[in-house]
Amino acid sequence: MSCRVLAHCGPSGYAEASRGSSRLSRLRSDRARGGLGALLVAAALCWLTAAGPRQAAGADPSGGLRVEVVVTGIPRPIQLGFDGQESLVVLSQGWRGDAAGEIFRIDMRGSQPVDVARSPRVVIPFAGEPRKTALGSLAVDPASGDLFLGEENGNRIYRLGAGHRLQAVAVGLDHLLGGSTIAVDPRGRLIFLDYASPETHLRSETPLAPSLSWLTQEGYWGPAVFRVDVHDASREPTWRLIGVTTAGDDLIVLSVVGEVFRLGADGDLHFIARLPPGHYHRTSLAMGPDGSVFVSGGFQVQKIFRITPAGEVSIVASDLGDPGGIVFDRAGALYVAETALHRIIRISGAGRR
Repeated sequence: MSCRVLAHCGPSGYAEASRGSSRLSRLRSDRARGGLGALLVAAALCWLTAAGPRQAAGADPSGGLRVEVVVTGIPRPIQLGFDGQESLVVLSQGWRGDAAGEIFRIDMRGSQPVDVARSPRVVIPFAGEPRKTALGSLAVDPASGDLFLGEENGNRIYRLGAGHRLQAVAVGLDHLLGGSTIAVDPRGRLIFLDYASPETHLRSETPLAPSLSWLTQEGYWGPAVFRVDVHDASREPTWRLIGVTTAGDDLIVLSVVGEVFRLGADGDLHFIARLPPGHYHRTSLAMGPDGSVFVSGGFQVQKIFRITPAGEVSIVASDLGDPGGIVFDRAGALYVAETALHRIIRISGAGRR
């Protein structure tokens, strides 16, 4: 469906796009107020040469790392990605929470930090009643630069193209979480995690056919099927998966209890590591340049973890302001959305400007 440009009668500074009849306009918003060893650091996070960003107050990086503020004035950022034009794409919840989400595209090649308080953005209003589901997940198509946007605790995934045309590409999911529950693999295939259970079936848009009613019986979870060693009592069930990222043709998945697995192209599931105890929700995953998995734990966890291919777990940074989405740039620096502080930070190797 095509977008149409409309004047917005609310506060100046917003653009709109809706799912049913996508609406856009350019506006300006009101001003916003705003150890990991040295060898491992060098392998995981490359040196950057950018000058100008200030040190991030509050964040506590591990030895050998520096944390800089690169974007400010962005309302509650939750997910990040890079498009083919080297722009940082941010999914934001907006200042007022009166829209499904806001999309920023930020050119990171200029001076930093970038204040986006008055920058154009795309605002995606809530759909009409009774569907007022917010967007909570983001993935970028590496070929086209189109965005995939998933409803948090909802049932649909959308594509937002360069022409600001919003289309549903997956409908009828049982329960799509936020964070890294959607991804795009190197072949451009969309990957997502969905729950199907007696509880989450109640969220579904359409009822199951009578022949499939057994899926709502107590104890069923799907649709994924895993091979589990029933003699290994040291780990909890793996069926509650809350995060996914790609590793070539393989997938890296995170369970609700903090266990990380590699799901091979052959369908085999291999345990990698378990994160420290915590209440993991709306987590985000990213693959590092050296094959390590980075996990962002928001809310009270407030940390970024690194898991090596050998399964060693370390803390990259702690005391973060509700970290959300994470993404690496081509230079190997890690960008983190600090939702509670309305900013984007960059974590990179210390010692070089």
